[in-house]
Amino acid sequence: QVQLQESGPGLVKPLQTLSLTCAVRGGSITTTDYWWNWIRQSPGKGLEWLGQITNRGYTAYNPALKSRTSISKDTSKNQFTLQLNSVTPEDTAVYYCAAGGVVTTFADYDYWGQGTQVTVSS
Repeated sequence: QVQLQESGPGLVKPLQTLSLTCAVRGGSITTTDYWWNWIRQSPGKGLEWLGQITNRGYTAYNPALKSRTSISKDTSKNQFTLQLNSVTPEDTAVYYCAAGGVVTTFADYDYWGQGTQVTVSS
């Protein structure tokens, strides 16, 4: 049973970089069974996929956020990280990490973290 746990600051100032880490337990981040994803949900809005990283380190990003987003992984620590640059209050959201293969809907992801609230405010 894979368990995911997000961590990072709950408050980020505008124009700074949001950095979150997802610790993977009960499984290896090098597995070919899953891709490792970041997803968020802003107040009053639906889920939004931010990007993913594969076991080999290949990345894919939401085109709308690609210029500000970076996902990396640390195999030695079995974790992966999201960085979102130049944040604005519109980036305020609950951020989730999730593991899954080829998915069609958010319900297809196999595992989710509990989510972490990030507020962008001065």
